[in-house]
Amino acid sequence: MPSDFTRRAQFLRNNATKQKNELWYKFLRRYPVHFYRQKVIGSYIVDFYCPTAKLVIELDGVHHNEPAQAAYDLERTRYLNTRGLCVLRFHNKEVDYHMRYVCNTIQETVKQRILEL
Repeated sequence: MPSDFTRRAQFLRNNATKQKNELWYKFLRRYPVHFYRQKVIGSYIVDFYCPTAKLVIELDGVHHNEPAQAAYDLERTRYLNTRGLCVLRFHNKEVDYHMRYVCNTIQETVKQRILEL
């Protein structure tokens, strides 16, 4: 029986934001190194996860600018870092207006992380 986190991750995959779908379908889905969408890691659900590069990618909307959400994001990033994961955060507007930059940053980070590991 799936956990509450697994059910929530499935819900998020099926109800992804425009930006998450755009990044997934235009870039990450066919990327040569495998990525997962809405992956449960500990007690968190990350937007995208690449186990080979130990890389988490988060896309943030405007609510991530609020102090309580920013504090939660920081705590979450620290937890993921303690598990040896690198976290890249992009604002949704970056996907909307600077998709090439987002993709290039992801690609360079994946390459760097694989070489380091």
